[in-house]
Amino acid sequence: MDKTIMILAVMAGVISYLIGSVNFSIMLSRAVGGKDIRSSGSGNAGATNMMRTYGKKMGVITLLLDVAKGIIAILIVNLIVKYYNDTSLNDAFLAELDRASLPYIAGLCVVLGHNFPLYFGFKGGKGVATSLGVVLMLDWKLGLIIAVCAVAVMAITRYVSFGSILGGAAFIVGEAIRMVVAQDFIPVKLVCCVLIGGMLIVRHHANIKRLLNGTENKLGAKKN
Repeated sequence: MDKTIMILAVMAGVISYLIGSVNFSIMLSRAVGGKDIRSSGSGNAGATNMMRTYGKKMGVITLLLDVAKGIIAILIVNLIVKYYNDTSLNDAFLAELDRASLPYIAGLCVVLGHNFPLYFGFKGGKGVATSLGVVLMLDWKLGLIIAVCAVAVMAITRYVSFGSILGGAAFIVGEAIRMVVAQDFIPVKLVCCVLIGGMLIVRHHANIKRLLNGTENKLGAKKN
């Protein structure tokens, strides 16, 4: 990989991680309730726990802000790529394959920031909403399909975790199929997709156990 590409990849990763580390559920819970959301309900720093603890309005606000993190991170990286393309300092300044990989690297890092935030002791959320923002930016058609299917599963089963887990798996499968059909296979992109979707699933390991045991909390129900 060209040295410049490596520098841009590091820049994309660092910027995105720092954006992801801005955890709105923690900040909003401290502002509204005077305490850290991680000490309430499920202990998760995310929109669902905000909804259960502070109501639907705060849950929706947190959800939208978390989605925005994924969108903003990739927008910034796309602008950086566009800037260096427009300068035309070197005809081979950005190889097409490497350029295409940068948004995926940014997407992975912004989710990492949300899950393991630098500013909050590396204890964050599960990355569902931020991952959605990332997927919508990488491929909005696939993102909408996954979002609709995940919401439908949540509405039918009333298990937010189940819909989220299926969404993570669907993203990996969907991206793999798209790459094959479009003959757009790039190892870095596939690895990032697997890590984004896989991380979302792994972060729900406790939920998976409760789902299997039949003790998982349903949407709208009080935390046991």
